[in-house]
Amino acid sequence: MFWANSRVTAYTLAMTTHSDDSARATRRPRGRPRKSAGTPVDARTSIVRAAMAEFAARGYDATSLRAIARRAEVDPSLVHHYFDDKADLFAASIEAPVRPDRLAAHILEGPRERIGEGLVRALLTALEEPKARARIVSLIHTALGQEFAATLLRQFLTREVLDRIAATVGGGEAELRASLAASQMVGLIVARYGIRVEPLASASIEQVVARVGPVVQWHLTGIPPSSAPSEAPHEPERTETLDSGNPTGQ
Repeated sequence: MFWANSRVTAYTLAMTTHSDDSARATRRPRGRPRKSAGTPVDARTSIVRAAMAEFAARGYDATSLRAIARRAEVDPSLVHHYFDDKADLFAASIEAPVRPDRLAAHILEGPRERIGEGLVRALLTALEEPKARARIVSLIHTALGQEFAATLLRQFLTREVLDRIAATVGGGEAELRASLAASQMVGLIVARYGIRVEPLASASIEQVVARVGPVVQWHLTGIPPSSAPSEAPHEPERTETLDSGNPTGQ
C-alpha cells in the first residue's frame, strides 16, 4: 500500500507540475477548502484525481473508467458526462496541451497524400502557444526520467494513436512505420522546442513542414518521397513538311 501511495504521489507531481507562474496561480490555495461538496467542479476534480491514482497503479491499458468511478465514489455515468472516453480523461489527468489522438484522427480524414504534411503542420501550430510548448517539453522530460511515466505515455500513444494510424494506412509493417513517424515527431519537438537547435528552432512552420512532412509521409505510407521533378531535356522541334515522301523535311 505504501508503494502504491508513493507511486501515485510521484505520478501526480511528475505529470502535473507546471514550470510557469500562471499555472501555479490556478492551483487550489493552501488551507482548508471551502465546503462545496456535490458541485460539478468538485465531482470533476475527484474523477481526475481518481484517474491519476488508477493510471499510476495499473497503467493506461489496464485502467477502466469503471475503476476510476469506483475510486472517485461516483456513478460511472458521471465520468462519461465529463469525459468522452479514457483517452480524454488521461489527457485531462496529465494536462496535455495537445491531443495527439484527435490530431491524428482529424488529419487521417483528409487527403492521403497530405497526411505527413498535415500532422507536422498541426503539431507545430498547436505548439506555437508558449504554455502548450512548455507543457509538452515538460511531459517528454518527465517520461525520459520516470519509467512509470514513460510506460503510461507509451501505452497511451500506442493504443490511441499508433495502432489507429497503422490500421488506417495499412500495408506491410504498418505498426513499425507508425512508430517511426512518431519518433520523427517527438524528435522534432525535442530539437525545436527542447534543445532549440538552430536554425531549426527559428525556422518557419512551413519551412519545417516542407522538410519533415515528406519524411513522416514516407513512414506512414511506406512510399518513399519522390525527388523534385527535374525538367525534361529540351529537344529541338522537328520541322514537318507536307511532303509525305520526305518525312525529314529535306
